[in-house]
Amino acid sequence: MEPRYISTRGGVEPVDFLSAVMMGLADDGGLLLPSEMPDVTQELSSWRKLDYPSLAYEVMSRFIGSAIPEADFRGLIARSYATFDVAEVVPVKQVGGVFIAELFHGPTLAFKDVALQFLGNLFEYQLARTGGRLNILGATSGDTGSAAIHGVRGKAGIDIFIMFPEGRVSPLQERQMTTVPDPNVHCIAIKGTFDDGQRTMKSVFNDIAFKHKFSLGAVNSVNWARVLAQVVYYFWASFRVTETTGASLVQVTVPTGNFGDIFAGYVAKKMGAPISRLVLATNENDILSRFFNTGVYSQGAVSPTLSPSMDIQVASNFERYLYYRLGKNPEKVREAMATFAKEKSLTVPGSDPDFAAGRGDTESTLATIAKYYREAGYILDPHTAVGVSVAEKNLREGEPMVCLATAHPAKFSAAITRALGADLAHHPTLEALKTLPTRKVLLEPTVETIENYMAEVLHL
Repeated sequence: MEPRYISTRGGVEPVDFLSAVMMGLADDGGLLLPSEMPDVTQELSSWRKLDYPSLAYEVMSRFIGSAIPEADFRGLIARSYATFDVAEVVPVKQVGGVFIAELFHGPTLAFKDVALQFLGNLFEYQLARTGGRLNILGATSGDTGSAAIHGVRGKAGIDIFIMFPEGRVSPLQERQMTTVPDPNVHCIAIKGTFDDGQRTMKSVFNDIAFKHKFSLGAVNSVNWARVLAQVVYYFWASFRVTETTGASLVQVTVPTGNFGDIFAGYVAKKMGAPISRLVLATNENDILSRFFNTGVYSQGAVSPTLSPSMDIQVASNFERYLYYRLGKNPEKVREAMATFAKEKSLTVPGSDPDFAAGRGDTESTLATIAKYYREAGYILDPHTAVGVSVAEKNLREGEPMVCLATAHPAKFSAAITRALGADLAHHPTLEALKTLPTRKVLLEPTVETIENYMAEVLHL
């Protein structure tokens, strides 16, 4: 049976994979999900021996069906991971008492490259087949923007507009976006927080007339293909560690703000990956860790931290998880999201044994960076350090702990300097950005302002 995609809110007729990718945010305001989750437990032993691109094909093809011919799809995957600077794509290293899965070997040195190199090629492939155009609108708290830009820069038939909060991303993260000279790239600094940008983006997508007229597409993790590409490295890392240690299961700790990365882990676990549970780690913006520990999902004010990509209070992918937590009942999801929109809070009774959760504040982040450099000679970026600090509190006998390393530490020189007393993390790709000219506009994060700017740029 061909994979079909449904909305968490139940207002969209089931669609195929490519329609889901091009739709991005569902037309009813919900998020798209596969109607069925494949069980691959019988495939695990043969998958363990595969290289990364081959594993990516096996995992993702379960969700794609015949939408893309096999040779074309394998070619898409090969092109996507040829841009990484290590052959294994995601190296897994034992560091101290944990295993680190390094997701930062792509063009922008962040885990988002694993999905966005693939998504950029997928968009280009589909547009070449249909002769269409795509105008991407995204919001970033730091890494998504640059990874998305580098995934589609210069690609035919695509313009990309990325909103980021002025003064709230690291200087190098901003330069990775604003120094890209390709004319199809448009960087929008907004006056406000990431949550303001994400809310504006979703509101623009919910203007259905504008969405269709402007052929809007999404690169944020609201796009199912983003999540799907991330599912692969949960299998990859758990295979590497179980092979090394002889353990049957691993735990995986994920630093997260928008719930996209850890939701990919949830999908992998549902499919049968050898994962006992997922450990969710947040910084002071702890709406998600509070939810998993109390059942209350309650929005607070955004606090700027050393891990800016996690400075988020409204996690856009949480709705996908809520769909499963509420028994795959779209009516209950609609009610819950309406309650949250009105009251900035919702409560879900019970707990979920698939998750543990904790918070790594600034003090523990700095201490963890210092400890791992002192004891193992390994520099953690501040987001990864949040995860490792929470992981250390959730170790279990006989279950190795995998920590996802989400960015190269050189992207966060201020945090590294503060933790280690000197800026010890460097990367030539980032050093080269420091003298390049930049381009951006500064706008208010309102639907009218963003829509008018896009119409002006695109002459529509």
